[in-house]
Amino acid sequence: MVSQTNEQALEALIEQVLCGISREVLKEEGGSDAVALQQSDQYRTEIGHGYQLGWTSDYDREFSIDTAKFWGFLNSTQADELAKLKDQPNWERLILEHLNKRIKKHGLLKVLKNGLSINDAHLTLLYSAPYNEINPEVAENFERNVFSVTRQLYYSQTNPNLSIDMGLFINGLAIATLELKNAWTGQTTYHAIKQYREDRDPSEPLLQFGRCLVHFAVDTDEVYMTTRLAGKKTVFLPFNKGHSYGKGNPPGDVSTGGHRTAYLWQEVLTRQSLTNIIEHFAKLVGEKGNDPLNRRTLYFPRYHQLEVVRKLLAHARTQGVGHTYLIHHSAGSGKSNSITWAAYQLIE
Repeated sequence: MVSQTNEQALEALIEQVLCGISREVLKEEGGSDAVALQQSDQYRTEIGHGYQLGWTSDYDREFSIDTAKFWGFLNSTQADELAKLKDQPNWERLILEHLNKRIKKHGLLKVLKNGLSINDAHLTLLYSAPYNEINPEVAENFERNVFSVTRQLYYSQTNPNLSIDMGLFINGLAIATLELKNAWTGQTTYHAIKQYREDRDPSEPLLQFGRCLVHFAVDTDEVYMTTRLAGKKTVFLPFNKGHSYGKGNPPGDVSTGGHRTAYLWQEVLTRQSLTNIIEHFAKLVGEKGNDPLNRRTLYFPRYHQLEVVRKLLAHARTQGVGHTYLIHHSAGSGKSNSITWAAYQLIE
């Protein structure tokens, strides 16, 4: 267990849970060959929560992708579709430019769900999570997704020295960023939020609206989130479980390192959970269907919304229909979205 109380220790802990290994342990085990050890595929999806380690050296700042994971995923899962494009000059650049254009127009969420079509080739960018056990092929394909986490992600095109504490990727595509603080050193989510508002330029490719689904401000006690960075106007919402009918989180236990926010990496960010959020919760809406991307709103569920919908679904699945429930939902906390998400998923 990590005994340090700085941000690096929190990074290492999250990485250890998601990947089953941290780069600190890799360094201890592999010495100077730590990177080579990771790239040898010794650490794969059967450990931790199924994430792989990512490396900032593989990150393309123009297109906001982990190139090693992106091309590795496509070559291992869709070589036949790639073969349809390889006769094109600069075919790799062609794919990246088409992908970039589609994300800028429609947002990453839609591209993840619909895939990418170029000429007569169609590239699947995310294999769906299995909703039941009827079709084992769906489950097999889902396991082919590559989830990865990159620490100290150097993301900026204008300043090569700027980094974000952690970036989460699916098949090389950036899904979430995390700024981490450790309350034991006097740094809290307040400082992480301030950092996002004042030190993170929303015009950077990674931070543009619709490009990355969610940005988390995290310390050992609380979590806040936003889907749109807008400088000092950025609005963060709490992503906490609540405690004693109030705000915040219940105390952590020894198994979580004592961190109240361990549910984020142990529960919410697992492969199954994050894919479920992308497919059944996250939504991009506008007043009109043809609204430009920057005039739309990206909804990412808050923790209490995830909890109520998932609890209702689990109870209905095991206990059947016909039950009544009393759900405490405070004013302005997203009741309508919770109802809609529950209704659609009950139908499914």
